[in-house]
Amino acid sequence: MDIKKTQKVTKINHQTLIGTVDIGKNIQYGYFRAPNGKDTATFKFFNTRKGFTTFWEKLCRFKKQEGLEDVVIGFESTGSYAEPFSNFLRKKPVKLVQVNPVHTKRIKELTGNSPNKTDKKDPRVIADVICLGHALTVVVPQGPAAELRRLSQARERSTKNRTAANNQLQDLVYVIFPELLNIMKPSTKTGAYLLKNYPCPEDIVSLGQKPLTEIVTEISRGKFTTEKALALFEAAQTSVGVKDGKTSIVLEIQYLINMITQHNQFISSLEKEMSTYLEQIPYCQNILSIKGIGAVIASGLIGEVGDFKSFNTISEIMKLAGLDLYEISSGSHRGQRRISKRGRPLMRKLLFFAAINAVKPGGIMNHKYHQMLDRGMVKIKALVAISRKILGLIFAIVRDNKSYMEDYKNHHHCKLAA
Repeated sequence: MDIKKTQKVTKINHQTLIGTVDIGKNIQYGYFRAPNGKDTATFKFFNTRKGFTTFWEKLCRFKKQEGLEDVVIGFESTGSYAEPFSNFLRKKPVKLVQVNPVHTKRIKELTGNSPNKTDKKDPRVIADVICLGHALTVVVPQGPAAELRRLSQARERSTKNRTAANNQLQDLVYVIFPELLNIMKPSTKTGAYLLKNYPCPEDIVSLGQKPLTEIVTEISRGKFTTEKALALFEAAQTSVGVKDGKTSIVLEIQYLINMITQHNQFISSLEKEMSTYLEQIPYCQNILSIKGIGAVIASGLIGEVGDFKSFNTISEIMKLAGLDLYEISSGSHRGQRRISKRGRPLMRKLLFFAAINAVKPGGIMNHKYHQMLDRGMVKIKALVAISRKILGLIFAIVRDNKSYMEDYKNHHHCKLAA
């Protein structure tokens, strides 16, 4: 993969033109500055091919006029709105950088002594941040890694929508049949079948106890016991659910069940595609050798990072994840160490799930996790610490092209002794 590592832009030489853009959905504002301080007025252009061409022509004229050789173009990290523009510029002889919106906010108040924020002011502030050396090169995954990023993000969105639909479903079921929630979850296969075909308590009563038992036993493949079926039937007979206005509620329940089914099918198809692209990553088996990391987590991490081999130190990749530590101390006061969270949130979430798997009984970090708890560390902080260790472990085995080996120290000592 031809992917460059995220690097800090430490300085701008005397032959570098600084171009900055305040990214917007439809209208964007550009600005150019030469090393000698000469600059242009802020100008607007549209998020279209014609607008991008106008920006590039203005840049070329200013560059020729000032006799400059290099070009650095920067913008704030703004998600999807910046992608068409950055894709246009990636084919040009320029260096793309991005700045943290937190930095621009602080520099804005320093330079103008005012929290005033306007689209015309922001490009100048971004240029100030770049001149100070507080910008990072833009890292964009390519090939299979790019596909994995898109697939992981699509899965994350669909999972959130499915969770929202499940929550809405539970709220509606509570209105017409609250007792069902104590016996089964509406999101299960059996619960969804009953709600789709027998949504109201009187529907279950009309069905009869024996047919109900046969149906739930068949749908659940024996997991839903006869005792539970009897409890469900008795609850339906004495339900306190509302009687009026149920028609619209039943329609919405069936709509939500169909939506949840579609989300499940879509997520399954995404995971199948993720496995296909994951096999094209040379070091995927190294990551999958870690117990507790499956194809979904591995795919998401590779998609978020781009390429683990493009990083030289663990601190760089910790910062990308927002798992780097900081503390606020002054004088005799020593603040608590916390993670910065100034990184990729999905990456942190995936590592947290990996940590939960790793601390289970028999997991690779179970002993370390309980050592942390015995020292008085709260569970959530211990899991975050395990997340950091797992990220460090992934970085090391990819760097060394090794598979994970449990009890590595003992194996290593045995080899030395032999």
